[in-house]
Amino acid sequence: MALKKISLILSICIGASFAAHSAVPDSLVLSLDNCIAIALDDNPTIKVADMEITRMDYSKKETIGQLLPSISFGATYNRTLAKQTMYMNMGRASQSSQNSGEDNKGDEQQTRSSSSNSGIKVGLDNSFSMGFQASLPLIAPQLWKTLSLSDSKILESVEQARTSRLQLINQVKNAYYTLMLALDSHKVICESYDMAKFTADLYSKQYELGAASQYDVLRTQVAVKNVEPELTQAQIAIKRAQLQLSILLGMTSDIKLMPNVTLAHYESSMYDDVMHIDTTMQNNPDLRLLDIQTRQLDNALTIQKMSWYPTLALTANYNWTSMSNGSPFKNFRWNPYSMIGLTLSIPLFEGGQRYTRIKQARIQLDEMKWQRENLERSVKMQTDLALENIHLNVQQISSSSESMRQAEKAHDIMRQSFEIGAASYLDLRDSELALTQSRLAYNQSIYNYLVANCDLELLLGNADLNKYNSTTPAQ
Repeated sequence: MALKKISLILSICIGASFAAHSAVPDSLVLSLDNCIAIALDDNPTIKVADMEITRMDYSKKETIGQLLPSISFGATYNRTLAKQTMYMNMGRASQSSQNSGEDNKGDEQQTRSSSSNSGIKVGLDNSFSMGFQASLPLIAPQLWKTLSLSDSKILESVEQARTSRLQLINQVKNAYYTLMLALDSHKVICESYDMAKFTADLYSKQYELGAASQYDVLRTQVAVKNVEPELTQAQIAIKRAQLQLSILLGMTSDIKLMPNVTLAHYESSMYDDVMHIDTTMQNNPDLRLLDIQTRQLDNALTIQKMSWYPTLALTANYNWTSMSNGSPFKNFRWNPYSMIGLTLSIPLFEGGQRYTRIKQARIQLDEMKWQRENLERSVKMQTDLALENIHLNVQQISSSSESMRQAEKAHDIMRQSFEIGAASYLDLRDSELALTQSRLAYNQSIYNYLVANCDLELLLGNADLNKYNSTTPAQ
């Protein structure tokens, strides 16, 4: 575990207040913001996304470097293996031969024969050259526009990093809510088990006193056994949720993570949150990323158009040359020379390649526009459905809350009636089951609302990332 993460967890542990159920030494109570801050601190996916931003920044610097002067040093050595042979011009001899006629025919042949052996070997054995070369682009439209393309690539990396953070926050929230649901459900089932166990013990005592039948005892004991599998499943759900959250936080599974609140804690602020939901789509990750990619393609199209423009570069060099015969390590005589000039390049024809590339880029831009329109419709539809789902969940919470209060009241009345003998065990058991189901339904409705709200937040990209940048999150 990274040192930064260890210090973060220690700071949380020092300032955290442990609930009654967190008296176990290997448990750690964390708020939702704590969990998100820990997850964002050292997550591999986030690290990769941040490194990609740095890489794109260096790529831009590379482009800037192409606009700066470039200086190089070079040296060459050539050894002549076979020298070039040059021959004298024998045109005058041929003309004299024609004027002399047939009598001089023999002399002409002799002259030609002589000239064929008069070749001269030219060149030296060794050739050295070394020096500096420098160039500076003066007019380079493509390179200038490439800087804008580099900026858009950096923005793309930043947006991808933001998307990774939003997705991680969504995963942590879902895992945190799942753990709360598992714990609250386990509490409800434990209460149901305690009620069934209390009634079973009561009938066992009455049976010993002769006030109850064996059938009544067996019936109450069966009710207890029926709750035990539910209790086991609830315990498994807690362990599974804790493990999932531990993985996201980069912690070991031997640390039992516990939330600092219950699901009912969110009911008080739920209605106000629903009224202030921001439904604007400007922060949607997919739309933002597509807009950035569209700008990239537009810059690429401009670069393709600029391939028709001429380029001008300033060039200069300073060199030394030397040639010698014999040994390459003797008889050096270095001769310096220097030049400065301009290099102009005007593209004229490339077989229509530039034209077709421009056409392709324009078609891609048109495709992007249609994709953007289609994506915007999809996001709008998903947003509307998510909002409708949230409103239905709010209604369900209100209904479940009222149903739970009625079930609690009905169970109190039935328990009092059972104690004075005015109600049967079946009536009491039915009220207990109804109470348990209403409590479970209430917890489930709040969980559904929180998950729906969390998914809408991810869809719209409205999570406040700045609040999780602090090394020590607020308790």
